[in-house]
Amino acid sequence: MLRTIGQRLADSVPTLLLVVTLVFLALRLLPGDPALVALGENATPDQLDLFRHRMGLDIPLWRQYLVFLKDLATLNFGTSFMNQIPILDLLAASLPYTLALTAAATAVGVALGVPLGVLAATRRGRTADTVARLLALLGFTVPDFYLAALLLIWLALGWGWFPINGLGESLPDQLYHLVLPAVTLGVVKAAFISRLTRSALLDVLGRDYVRTAWAKGAQAGRVIYRHALRNALLPVATGLSVSILSTLSGSVAIELIFGRPGLGSLLIGAIETRDYPVIQADLVVFAVLVVAVNLAMDLLAVAIDPRLRT
Repeated sequence: MLRTIGQRLADSVPTLLLVVTLVFLALRLLPGDPALVALGENATPDQLDLFRHRMGLDIPLWRQYLVFLKDLATLNFGTSFMNQIPILDLLAASLPYTLALTAAATAVGVALGVPLGVLAATRRGRTADTVARLLALLGFTVPDFYLAALLLIWLALGWGWFPINGLGESLPDQLYHLVLPAVTLGVVKAAFISRLTRSALLDVLGRDYVRTAWAKGAQAGRVIYRHALRNALLPVATGLSVSILSTLSGSVAIELIFGRPGLGSLLIGAIETRDYPVIQADLVVFAVLVVAVNLAMDLLAVAIDPRLRT
């Protein structure tokens, strides 16, 4: 397993390097002067030059890139243009809330999607299968931000069952505030997971060893859950990485709608003020999360099917 982890980490390095390079170049090619944005139009030329020198914007691009890589290696993200707060502190304050929302939404998606997919596969061609596929189709067609607005109007404003926005104070209160955003993202992801589970399980149910288990008179639950579903989990685990990554990207809109702190809210605020160091650091963290999720799903696939070890 350690060898597998090492190989996956080595394979992730070029991808991560490419992503951070693209982030670096994209921000340098954006129109506008970061110094002018930070100091305002009333800043004098001397003040602008001093700001560019302090932020390292007056050195050649290749040297800026080397400094950028060095700072990344030492987790030195600098300070925000707008409020002079260390960016690492901003990230540390925002990251846990995004991870909590992603984990909760993924749990909701798996808890709803896998049983729905199993029900559809084991009742193929029946009413339950039709209903499950219609629900999955509905989940695909409804954008998460639109579903968030509907749930806010219905469950928060209409019925008053959940808070409209905010984070909460105590841990139970924070979990209470997390329910509606997590359900919003989780329901959308459950549609994808249910269709993937149904397809994978139907493929396994048609194999010879499953037919043999049926012929021997094995109980339905044992055949479906012990033999079939266990072997259908590999494609589901592979697709789960796609679901988690889409949940991360969807968290940007959900955090704004529900007024939650997180990497998404931090990124949008930095874009509005053109706080380039914060934008750069935020995008790099997102890139690292993408690589980490793919690595975790690769290891999960290896745990499910040891034949994938190299």
